[in-house]
Amino acid sequence: MTVHARLDSDARPDLTRTDVGVVKAGTWRVGTPERQRAAVDAIRKTWQSRAWPDSGILSYTVYTGEDGDTLFHYSQWRSEQAFQDFFARHRGDRNGEIDAAVPGIERVEVNSYELYRAKEADKDDPRVPGSIVVVDVMFDGPDADRQRDWVDGVFEALATDPNPHPGGISGHFHISVDGTRVLNYAEWESAEAHIEALAAPGDGIGADTPQWRKVQNYPGVVGGGVKRYTPALSLSPGVS
Repeated sequence: MTVHARLDSDARPDLTRTDVGVVKAGTWRVGTPERQRAAVDAIRKTWQSRAWPDSGILSYTVYTGEDGDTLFHYSQWRSEQAFQDFFARHRGDRNGEIDAAVPGIERVEVNSYELYRAKEADKDDPRVPGSIVVVDVMFDGPDADRQRDWVDGVFEALATDPNPHPGGISGHFHISVDGTRVLNYAEWESAEAHIEALAAPGDGIGADTPQWRKVQNYPGVVGGGVKRYTPALSLSPGVS
């Protein structure tokens, strides 16, 4: 019985699974929309031509950036050691094959996260997200309590927002293992819905409330950004 890479039909991972020990999130720069498509195709071919690694990877998902340049990578692992085993045994030959197909890929960074809190989609909501909004928040130093406090503040702001935009479907808030970042993986109905939410009064997607102002002016936040992506490819193990 051989385990191969299975294509998930909606190109999204199962964000609710409970066996994830660590999430790896990273970015590649490839330069053009044509090279984005070529890189996604090369990733698919490379992974499907090999047996699924036995090192503890649960899913591997790739998204194309609205900027026409970047790819966002989101992978779920049983543990940090599982990732390190994959890195030592499998990563080199897979990336080598991808680089041969699409030379010049710039691998920007990979950060390690744990899922902290989630605002799940309503159970009766039939919508499939057309856009993934990745919100990256950087702090001026490691502080796990501060990470959680910032996320808790967002949930308070969401709960008290008098007019939340209906295009938001869910949000999954991850805290970095090193204590310096928060990443929100937010599912939206479409990029247009997110753009419309940003254009409303207030700073960001929320209304101009004290709770949102507290989030937006939180002490120690020194950087970050908001980027939109389209689901492109999601792989998980399947038996054949």
